[in-house]
Amino acid sequence: MMKSKADEEDYWNSSKFKAFTFDDEDDEFSRLKESKQTVNSIRRLVEEDDDEDDVEKVSWSGEPVGSISWSVRETAASNQRTDREPAFPKINTDTPRITKSNSGYSLSSLFKGKTKGGNFLSFTESLSDSSVRLYAPELRKPKSEYKDYISDWSPEETVQRMQQGKVVSLEKFRSLQDKLLLLDFAVSAHDGNVITAVLIYLKRTLSKEVLFRELESRQTALRHFIHYLTETRDQRLLLELLRALGRTEDMALLQYKEHLSIADENKRRDFLKSCLSLPFSPEDSAHVQDHYTLLERQIIIEATDRQAECDGKVEIFQKFPRRASILNMPLVTTLYYCCFYHYTESEGTYSSPANIRQTFRISEKQYFVTALAARAKLKAWFDVDALFTSRNWLGFTRKKSPLSFQRVVDILQKNSAPTQVLQEYVGLVDDADLKISLAQKHKCHDIVINTYRDLKDRQLLLGYRGKVERGSVEERKINELLNNPQIRWKN
Repeated sequence: MMKSKADEEDYWNSSKFKAFTFDDEDDEFSRLKESKQTVNSIRRLVEEDDDEDDVEKVSWSGEPVGSISWSVRETAASNQRTDREPAFPKINTDTPRITKSNSGYSLSSLFKGKTKGGNFLSFTESLSDSSVRLYAPELRKPKSEYKDYISDWSPEETVQRMQQGKVVSLEKFRSLQDKLLLLDFAVSAHDGNVITAVLIYLKRTLSKEVLFRELESRQTALRHFIHYLTETRDQRLLLELLRALGRTEDMALLQYKEHLSIADENKRRDFLKSCLSLPFSPEDSAHVQDHYTLLERQIIIEATDRQAECDGKVEIFQKFPRRASILNMPLVTTLYYCCFYHYTESEGTYSSPANIRQTFRISEKQYFVTALAARAKLKAWFDVDALFTSRNWLGFTRKKSPLSFQRVVDILQKNSAPTQVLQEYVGLVDDADLKISLAQKHKCHDIVINTYRDLKDRQLLLGYRGKVERGSVEERKINELLNNPQIRWKN
Protein backbone atom coordinates (compact mmCIF):
# COMPACT_ATOMS: atom_id res chain seq x y z
CA MET A 1 0.00 0.00 0.00
CA MET A 2 1.46 3.26 -1.09
CA LYS A 3 1.70 6.14 1.36
CA SER A 4 0.23 9.42 0.42
CA LYS A 5 2.43 12.45 -0.15
CA ALA A 6 1.01 14.23 2.90
CA ASP A 7 1.84 11.30 5.15
CA GLU A 8 5.33 11.19 3.74
CA GLU A 9 5.92 14.87 4.46
CA ASP A 10 4.68 14.46 8.03
CA TYR A 11 7.06 11.55 8.59
CA TRP A 12 10.12 13.45 7.50
CA ASN A 13 9.14 16.60 9.34
CA SER A 14 8.42 14.74 12.60
CA SER A 15 11.52 12.50 12.50
CA LYS A 16 14.97 13.47 13.63
CA PHE A 17 16.34 12.00 10.42
CA LYS A 18 16.23 13.91 7.19
CA ALA A 19 16.31 12.72 3.67
CA PHE A 20 19.54 12.97 1.74
CA THR A 21 19.88 15.85 -0.61
CA PHE A 22 22.80 17.31 -2.48
CA ASP A 23 22.03 20.66 -0.83
CA ASP A 24 22.27 19.27 2.71
CA GLU A 25 23.34 21.94 5.26
CA ASP A 26 25.53 19.53 7.24
CA ASP A 27 27.91 18.48 4.55
CA GLU A 28 31.60 19.44 4.47
CA PHE A 29 31.21 21.95 1.70
CA SER A 30 28.51 23.85 3.52
CA ARG A 31 30.57 24.09 6.68
CA LEU A 32 33.56 25.33 4.71
CA LYS A 33 31.41 27.91 3.02
CA GLU A 34 30.09 29.12 6.34
CA SER A 35 33.65 29.42 7.75
CA LYS A 36 34.68 31.51 4.74
CA GLN A 37 31.73 33.80 5.25
CA THR A 38 32.61 34.23 8.91
CA VAL A 39 36.20 35.16 8.11
CA ASN A 40 35.04 37.67 5.52
CA SER A 41 32.67 39.25 7.99
CA ILE A 42 35.54 39.64 10.51
CA ARG A 43 37.72 41.17 7.81
CA ARG A 44 35.01 43.68 7.01
CA LEU A 45 34.80 44.61 10.69
CA VAL A 46 38.55 45.09 10.90
CA GLU A 47 38.67 47.17 7.71
CA GLU A 48 35.97 49.56 8.88
CA ASP A 49 36.84 53.22 9.29
CA ASP A 50 38.07 54.59 12.55
CA ASP A 51 34.59 55.90 13.28
CA GLU A 52 33.87 52.53 14.84
CA ASP A 53 36.63 53.14 17.37
CA ASP A 54 34.72 56.08 18.76
CA VAL A 55 31.91 53.75 19.84
CA GLU A 56 32.76 52.36 23.23
CA LYS A 57 31.04 49.20 24.47
CA VAL A 58 30.34 49.00 28.18
CA SER A 59 29.12 46.25 30.46
CA TRP A 60 26.13 46.43 32.84
CA SER A 61 28.43 47.78 35.54
CA GLY A 62 29.50 50.68 33.37
CA GLU A 63 33.05 49.40 32.70
CA PRO A 64 34.41 49.34 29.16
CA VAL A 65 34.25 45.93 27.56
CA GLY A 66 37.79 44.64 27.01
CA SER A 67 39.34 46.70 29.78
CA ILE A 68 41.57 45.15 32.40
CA SER A 69 39.06 45.41 35.24
CA TRP A 70 36.31 43.94 33.00
CA SER A 71 38.57 40.98 32.09
CA VAL A 72 39.37 40.34 35.76
CA ARG A 73 35.74 40.38 36.80
CA GLU A 74 34.75 38.08 33.93
CA THR A 75 37.51 35.63 34.84
CA ALA A 76 36.52 35.62 38.53
CA ALA A 77 32.85 35.04 37.63
CA SER A 78 33.69 32.13 35.34
CA ASN A 79 35.87 30.57 38.05
CA GLN A 80 33.04 30.72 40.56
CA ARG A 81 30.77 28.89 38.13
CA THR A 82 33.25 26.09 37.70
CA ASP A 83 33.39 23.76 40.70
CA ARG A 84 36.12 21.54 39.35
CA GLU A 85 38.76 24.25 39.03
CA PRO A 86 40.22 26.15 42.02
CA ALA A 87 39.29 29.81 42.28
CA PHE A 88 41.83 32.48 41.44
CA PRO A 89 43.16 34.62 44.30
CA LYS A 90 41.51 37.96 44.73
CA ILE A 91 43.07 40.59 42.52
CA ASN A 92 43.04 44.26 43.31
CA THR A 93 41.10 45.98 40.53
CA ASP A 94 41.66 49.53 41.71
CA THR A 95 44.09 50.14 38.91
CA PRO A 96 43.63 53.11 36.59
CA ARG A 97 41.22 52.42 33.80
CA ILE A 98 42.66 52.27 30.35
CA THR A 99 40.07 53.29 27.82
CA LYS A 100 40.27 53.40 24.11
CA SER A 101 40.31 57.17 24.19
CA ASN A 102 43.56 57.17 26.21
CA SER A 103 45.21 54.32 24.34
CA GLY A 104 47.22 54.88 21.23
CA TYR A 105 46.16 51.55 19.77
CA SER A 106 42.90 50.04 18.56
CA LEU A 107 41.81 46.59 17.50
CA SER A 108 42.31 47.47 13.89
CA SER A 109 45.78 48.85 14.57
CA LEU A 110 46.82 45.49 15.96
CA PHE A 111 45.98 43.93 12.58
CA LYS A 112 47.04 46.79 10.35
CA GLY A 113 50.08 47.94 12.30
CA LYS A 114 49.00 51.59 12.61
CA THR A 115 48.24 53.92 15.51
CA LYS A 116 44.98 55.58 16.23
CA GLY A 117 46.10 58.60 14.26
CA GLY A 118 46.43 56.43 11.21
CA ASN A 119 50.21 56.27 10.98
CA PHE A 120 51.71 52.88 10.32
CA LEU A 121 54.49 51.64 12.66
CA SER A 122 57.45 49.72 11.39
CA PHE A 123 58.70 46.63 13.18
CA THR A 124 61.80 48.39 14.53
CA GLU A 125 59.69 51.34 15.76
CA SER A 126 57.38 49.04 17.61
CA LEU A 127 60.37 47.43 19.28
CA SER A 128 61.84 50.79 20.29
CA ASP A 129 58.55 51.97 21.81
CA SER A 130 59.02 51.60 25.55
CA SER A 131 55.24 51.72 26.17
CA VAL A 132 54.75 48.51 24.21
CA ARG A 133 55.64 45.37 26.11
CA LEU A 134 56.40 42.40 23.92
CA TYR A 135 56.13 38.86 25.18
CA ALA A 136 58.04 36.14 23.36
CA PRO A 137 58.73 32.52 24.29
CA GLU A 138 62.20 31.81 25.66
CA LEU A 139 64.44 30.32 23.02
CA ARG A 140 66.37 27.17 23.74
CA LYS A 141 70.12 27.37 24.10
CA PRO A 142 72.29 26.33 21.17
CA LYS A 143 72.94 22.65 21.06
CA SER A 144 76.68 23.23 21.44
CA GLU A 145 76.17 24.66 24.92
CA TYR A 146 74.58 21.45 26.12
CA LYS A 147 78.01 19.81 25.83
CA ASP A 148 78.74 21.24 29.26
CA TYR A 149 76.24 18.82 30.71
CA ILE A 150 76.94 15.74 28.65
CA SER A 151 80.75 16.12 28.75
CA ASP A 152 81.09 15.43 25.06
CA TRP A 153 84.63 16.78 24.82
CA SER A 154 87.88 15.43 23.46
CA PRO A 155 90.94 15.19 25.76
CA GLU A 156 92.41 18.35 24.27
CA GLU A 157 89.16 20.31 24.62
CA THR A 158 88.76 19.04 28.17
CA VAL A 159 92.20 20.35 29.14
CA GLN A 160 91.43 23.72 27.55
CA ARG A 161 88.21 24.00 29.54
CA MET A 162 90.02 23.07 32.75
CA GLN A 163 92.48 25.88 32.09
CA GLN A 164 89.53 28.26 31.75
CA GLY A 165 88.19 27.17 35.13
CA LYS A 166 85.08 25.47 33.72
CA VAL A 167 83.55 22.37 35.27
CA VAL A 168 84.28 19.19 33.37
CA SER A 169 83.86 15.51 34.05
CA LEU A 170 86.76 13.16 33.52
CA GLU A 171 84.67 10.02 34.04
CA LYS A 172 84.02 9.62 30.30
CA PHE A 173 87.71 8.87 29.72
CA ARG A 174 87.66 5.19 30.57
CA SER A 175 90.26 3.65 28.32
CA LEU A 176 93.96 3.79 29.15
CA GLN A 177 94.69 5.50 25.84
CA ASP A 178 92.24 8.34 26.56
CA LYS A 179 93.61 8.81 30.06
CA LEU A 180 97.18 9.02 28.83
CA LEU A 181 96.15 11.46 26.09
CA LEU A 182 94.49 13.59 28.74
CA LEU A 183 97.70 13.57 30.81
CA ASP A 184 99.89 14.39 27.81
CA PHE A 185 97.70 17.35 26.81
CA ALA A 186 97.77 18.58 30.41
CA VAL A 187 101.59 18.44 30.46
CA SER A 188 101.75 20.23 27.09
CA ALA A 189 99.56 23.02 28.51
CA HIS A 190 102.19 23.69 31.22
CA ASP A 191 99.48 24.20 33.84
CA GLY A 192 100.38 22.63 37.17
CA ASN A 193 96.83 22.70 38.51
CA VAL A 194 95.48 20.85 35.48
CA ILE A 195 98.30 18.29 35.65
CA THR A 196 97.61 17.66 39.32
CA ALA A 197 93.86 17.30 38.72
CA VAL A 198 94.44 14.73 35.97
CA LEU A 199 96.95 12.86 38.13
CA ILE A 200 94.44 12.64 40.96
CA TYR A 201 91.94 11.09 38.53
CA LEU A 202 94.54 8.62 37.24
CA LYS A 203 95.55 7.72 40.79
CA ARG A 204 91.93 6.85 41.53
CA THR A 205 91.18 4.91 38.34
CA LEU A 206 94.45 3.14 37.49
CA SER A 207 96.32 0.44 39.31
CA LYS A 208 99.58 1.44 40.98
CA GLU A 209 101.65 -0.72 38.68
CA VAL A 210 100.22 0.82 35.50
CA LEU A 211 100.38 4.37 36.89
CA PHE A 212 104.02 4.01 37.99
CA ARG A 213 105.02 2.50 34.65
CA GLU A 214 103.46 5.31 32.64
CA LEU A 215 104.81 8.07 34.89
CA GLU A 216 108.34 6.76 34.54
CA SER A 217 108.42 7.94 30.91
CA ARG A 218 106.79 11.28 31.75
CA GLN A 219 109.24 13.07 34.04
CA THR A 220 107.24 16.32 34.30
CA ALA A 221 104.11 14.50 35.40
CA LEU A 222 106.23 12.35 37.72
CA ARG A 223 107.65 15.40 39.50
CA HIS A 224 104.16 16.81 39.96
CA PHE A 225 102.93 13.50 41.32
CA ILE A 226 105.82 13.21 43.81
CA HIS A 227 105.17 16.78 44.95
CA TYR A 228 101.47 16.04 45.33
CA LEU A 229 102.13 12.93 47.44
CA THR A 230 104.62 14.88 49.56
CA GLU A 231 102.15 17.70 50.20
CA THR A 232 99.35 15.29 51.07
CA ARG A 233 101.76 13.25 53.24
CA ASP A 234 100.90 9.99 51.53
CA GLN A 235 104.20 8.45 52.64
CA ARG A 236 103.17 4.88 51.93
CA LEU A 237 102.35 5.43 48.26
CA LEU A 238 105.36 7.69 47.82
CA LEU A 239 107.67 5.01 49.18
CA GLU A 240 106.14 2.45 46.82
CA LEU A 241 106.61 4.83 43.89
CA LEU A 242 110.27 5.50 44.67
CA ARG A 243 110.91 1.81 45.17
CA ALA A 244 109.26 0.97 41.84
CA LEU A 245 111.38 3.60 40.09
CA GLY A 246 114.57 2.24 41.63
CA ARG A 247 115.33 5.48 43.49
CA THR A 248 116.51 3.76 46.63
CA GLU A 249 118.43 6.72 48.07
CA ASP A 250 115.41 9.00 47.79
CA MET A 251 113.31 6.29 49.38
CA ALA A 252 115.76 5.99 52.28
CA LEU A 253 115.86 9.75 52.85
CA LEU A 254 112.08 9.93 52.78
CA GLN A 255 111.80 7.19 55.35
CA TYR A 256 114.49 8.87 57.46
CA LYS A 257 112.46 12.10 57.56
CA GLU A 258 109.71 10.28 59.44
CA HIS A 259 111.75 10.69 62.65
CA LEU A 260 110.53 14.30 62.79
CA SER A 261 107.04 13.10 63.69
CA ILE A 262 108.25 11.02 66.67
CA ALA A 263 108.07 13.01 69.91
CA ASP A 264 109.44 10.46 72.39
CA GLU A 265 113.25 10.56 72.38
CA ASN A 266 113.68 6.84 73.10
CA LYS A 267 111.37 5.84 70.25
CA ARG A 268 113.13 8.31 67.99
CA ARG A 269 116.50 6.81 68.90
CA ASP A 270 115.23 3.31 68.10
CA PHE A 271 113.81 4.52 64.78
CA LEU A 272 117.12 6.13 63.82
CA LYS A 273 118.87 2.88 64.67
CA SER A 274 116.57 1.04 62.26
CA CYS A 275 117.40 3.59 59.55
CA LEU A 276 121.09 2.69 59.65
CA SER A 277 120.42 -0.30 57.39
CA LEU A 278 118.68 1.74 54.68
CA PRO A 279 120.47 2.17 51.32
CA PHE A 280 121.85 5.69 51.86
CA SER A 281 124.72 7.18 49.95
CA PRO A 282 128.04 7.03 51.85
CA GLU A 283 127.83 10.69 52.87
CA ASP A 284 124.22 10.45 54.01
CA SER A 285 124.91 7.23 55.85
CA ALA A 286 127.61 8.99 57.93
CA HIS A 287 125.18 11.77 58.83
CA VAL A 288 122.49 9.34 59.93
CA GLN A 289 125.04 7.47 62.04
CA ASP A 290 126.13 10.73 63.72
CA HIS A 291 122.53 11.66 64.36
CA TYR A 292 121.84 8.38 66.10
CA THR A 293 125.04 8.59 68.16
CA LEU A 294 124.36 12.21 69.17
CA LEU A 295 120.79 11.50 70.30
CA GLU A 296 121.95 8.45 72.24
CA ARG A 297 124.59 10.57 73.99
CA GLN A 298 122.13 13.40 74.66
CA ILE A 299 119.75 11.00 76.39
CA ILE A 300 122.55 9.86 78.72
CA ILE A 301 123.77 13.42 79.48
CA GLU A 302 120.23 14.71 80.03
CA ALA A 303 119.37 11.99 82.53
CA THR A 304 122.62 12.52 84.47
CA ASP A 305 122.41 16.31 84.61
CA ARG A 306 118.74 16.33 85.56
CA GLN A 307 119.51 14.10 88.50
CA ALA A 308 122.50 16.26 89.53
CA GLU A 309 120.41 19.40 89.30
CA CYS A 310 117.69 17.88 91.46
CA ASP A 311 120.22 16.71 94.09
CA GLY A 312 121.77 20.18 94.31
CA LYS A 313 125.29 18.84 94.87
CA VAL A 314 126.91 20.34 91.75
CA GLU A 315 127.74 24.04 92.22
CA ILE A 316 127.55 25.08 88.59
CA PHE A 317 123.95 23.89 88.28
CA GLN A 318 123.06 26.00 91.30
CA LYS A 319 124.78 29.16 90.03
CA PHE A 320 123.64 28.73 86.43
CA PRO A 321 120.42 26.67 86.28
CA ARG A 322 119.71 24.96 82.99
CA ARG A 323 117.23 26.84 80.83
CA ALA A 324 116.24 24.02 78.47
CA SER A 325 116.69 20.34 77.79
CA ILE A 326 119.59 19.25 75.61
CA LEU A 327 117.54 16.57 73.85
CA ASN A 328 117.27 16.86 70.06
CA MET A 329 119.60 19.87 70.02
CA PRO A 330 122.16 20.41 67.21
CA LEU A 331 125.74 19.24 67.58
CA VAL A 332 127.19 22.74 68.11
CA THR A 333 124.60 23.46 70.83
CA THR A 334 125.50 20.19 72.52
CA LEU A 335 129.20 21.09 72.40
CA TYR A 336 128.50 24.55 73.88
CA TYR A 337 126.45 22.91 76.66
CA CYS A 338 129.26 20.53 77.52
CA CYS A 339 131.87 23.33 77.42
CA PHE A 340 129.68 25.30 79.81
CA TYR A 341 128.80 22.58 82.36
CA HIS A 342 131.40 19.79 81.79
CA TYR A 343 134.54 21.61 80.60
CA THR A 344 136.93 20.04 83.10
CA GLU A 345 135.75 16.43 82.73
CA SER A 346 138.11 13.79 81.45
CA GLU A 347 138.03 12.70 77.85
CA GLY A 348 136.63 9.26 78.75
CA THR A 349 133.14 10.57 79.70
CA TYR A 350 130.29 11.07 77.27
CA SER A 351 129.83 14.71 78.32
CA SER A 352 133.49 15.70 77.91
CA PRO A 353 133.99 18.43 75.25
CA ALA A 354 137.17 16.72 74.08
CA ASN A 355 135.31 13.42 73.69
CA ILE A 356 132.55 15.09 71.66
CA ARG A 357 135.12 16.84 69.50
CA GLN A 358 136.85 13.59 68.72
CA THR A 359 133.72 11.47 68.24
CA PHE A 360 132.03 13.85 65.80
CA ARG A 361 135.20 15.07 64.09
CA ILE A 362 134.68 18.74 64.94
CA SER A 363 137.22 21.07 63.36
CA GLU A 364 139.70 23.01 65.50
CA LYS A 365 138.23 26.35 64.54
CA GLN A 366 134.66 25.32 65.37
CA TYR A 367 135.71 23.86 68.68
CA PHE A 368 137.76 26.97 69.52
CA VAL A 369 134.93 29.42 68.82
CA THR A 370 132.39 27.36 70.80
CA ALA A 371 134.67 26.83 73.81
CA LEU A 372 135.74 30.51 73.82
CA ALA A 373 132.09 31.70 73.89
CA ALA A 374 131.13 29.23 76.64
CA ARG A 375 134.08 30.01 78.96
CA ALA A 376 133.77 33.78 78.36
CA LYS A 377 130.10 33.54 79.33
CA LEU A 378 131.18 32.01 82.66
CA LYS A 379 133.90 34.70 83.09
CA ALA A 380 136.44 31.86 83.30
CA TRP A 381 139.34 34.03 82.03
CA PHE A 382 141.98 31.54 83.01
CA ASP A 383 140.35 28.93 80.73
CA VAL A 384 140.10 31.55 77.98
CA ASP A 385 143.81 32.32 78.27
CA ALA A 386 144.63 28.60 78.18
CA LEU A 387 142.88 28.27 74.83
CA PHE A 388 145.46 30.59 73.23
CA THR A 389 148.56 29.27 74.92
CA SER A 390 150.73 26.94 72.91
CA ARG A 391 154.30 25.64 73.33
CA ASN A 392 156.89 25.24 70.65
CA TRP A 393 159.48 22.47 70.51
CA LEU A 394 161.87 24.54 72.60
CA GLY A 395 159.31 24.84 75.40
CA PHE A 396 158.53 28.49 74.91
CA THR A 397 154.87 29.58 75.17
CA ARG A 398 153.11 32.00 72.91
CA LYS A 399 149.52 32.94 72.15
CA LYS A 400 148.08 31.45 69.02
CA SER A 401 144.53 31.53 67.65
CA PRO A 402 142.80 29.89 64.67
CA LEU A 403 140.70 33.08 64.56
CA SER A 404 141.85 36.60 63.92
CA PHE A 405 142.44 38.46 67.18
CA GLN A 406 139.97 41.10 66.03
CA ARG A 407 137.25 38.40 66.09
CA VAL A 408 138.50 37.23 69.48
CA VAL A 409 138.15 40.75 70.86
CA ASP A 410 134.59 40.97 69.54
CA ILE A 411 133.61 37.68 71.23
CA LEU A 412 135.14 38.75 74.53
CA GLN A 413 133.51 42.17 74.36
CA LYS A 414 130.05 40.63 73.77
CA ASN A 415 130.54 38.59 76.93
CA SER A 416 131.45 41.72 78.97
CA ALA A 417 135.15 41.00 79.36
CA PRO A 418 137.01 43.52 81.56
CA THR A 419 139.37 46.08 80.03
CA GLN A 420 142.48 44.26 81.28
CA VAL A 421 141.44 41.09 79.38
CA LEU A 422 140.48 42.98 76.22
CA GLN A 423 143.72 44.96 76.32
CA GLU A 424 145.80 41.80 76.23
CA TYR A 425 144.19 40.55 73.02
CA VAL A 426 143.91 43.95 71.34
CA GLY A 427 147.70 44.18 71.68
CA LEU A 428 148.02 40.96 69.64
CA VAL A 429 146.44 42.56 66.52
CA ASP A 430 149.12 42.94 63.84
CA ASP A 431 147.80 45.93 61.91
CA ALA A 432 148.75 49.18 63.71
CA ASP A 433 145.79 51.24 62.49
CA LEU A 434 143.32 48.48 63.34
CA LYS A 435 144.96 48.03 66.72
CA ILE A 436 144.61 51.76 67.55
CA SER A 437 140.99 51.75 66.36
CA LEU A 438 140.08 48.76 68.56
CA ALA A 439 142.01 50.22 71.53
CA GLN A 440 140.18 53.53 71.28
CA LYS A 441 136.84 51.78 70.86
CA HIS A 442 137.31 49.62 73.95
CA LYS A 443 139.24 52.32 75.92
CA CYS A 444 142.48 50.38 76.12
CA HIS A 445 144.55 53.52 76.77
CA ASP A 446 147.88 51.77 77.35
CA ILE A 447 147.70 50.21 73.86
CA VAL A 448 147.13 53.61 72.24
CA ILE A 449 149.89 55.37 74.24
CA ASN A 450 152.46 52.64 73.57
CA THR A 451 151.59 52.54 69.85
CA TYR A 452 152.06 56.33 69.49
CA ARG A 453 155.34 56.03 71.41
CA ASP A 454 156.58 53.34 69.05
CA LEU A 455 155.58 55.51 66.10
CA LYS A 456 157.43 58.50 67.71
CA ASP A 457 154.47 60.71 66.86
CA ARG A 458 154.45 63.55 69.43
CA GLN A 459 151.42 65.34 67.92
CA LEU A 460 149.18 62.26 68.12
CA LEU A 461 150.24 61.72 71.72
CA LEU A 462 149.46 65.35 72.60
CA GLY A 463 146.04 65.00 70.96
CA TYR A 464 145.25 61.79 72.81
CA ARG A 465 146.19 63.38 76.16
CA GLY A 466 143.05 65.50 75.86
CA LYS A 467 140.88 62.37 75.62
CA VAL A 468 141.91 60.76 78.90
CA GLU A 469 140.77 61.84 82.34
CA ARG A 470 142.76 64.62 83.96
CA GLY A 471 144.95 63.42 86.79
CA SER A 472 144.58 59.76 85.71
CA VAL A 473 147.40 57.25 85.44
CA GLU A 474 147.19 57.48 81.65
CA GLU A 475 147.71 61.27 81.68
CA ARG A 476 150.80 61.01 83.91
CA LYS A 477 152.22 58.33 81.63
CA ILE A 478 151.75 60.56 78.55
CA ASN A 479 153.48 63.49 80.30
CA GLU A 480 156.44 61.31 81.24
CA LEU A 481 156.83 60.21 77.63
CA LEU A 482 156.59 63.76 76.31
CA ASN A 483 159.25 64.95 78.77
CA ASN A 484 161.59 62.04 78.10
CA PRO A 485 164.68 63.50 76.31
CA GLN A 486 165.82 60.09 75.11
CA ILE A 487 162.88 59.74 72.67
CA ARG A 488 163.57 61.30 69.30
CA TRP A 489 160.16 62.48 68.05
CA LYS A 490 159.36 62.77 64.37
CA ASN A 491 157.45 66.00 64.80
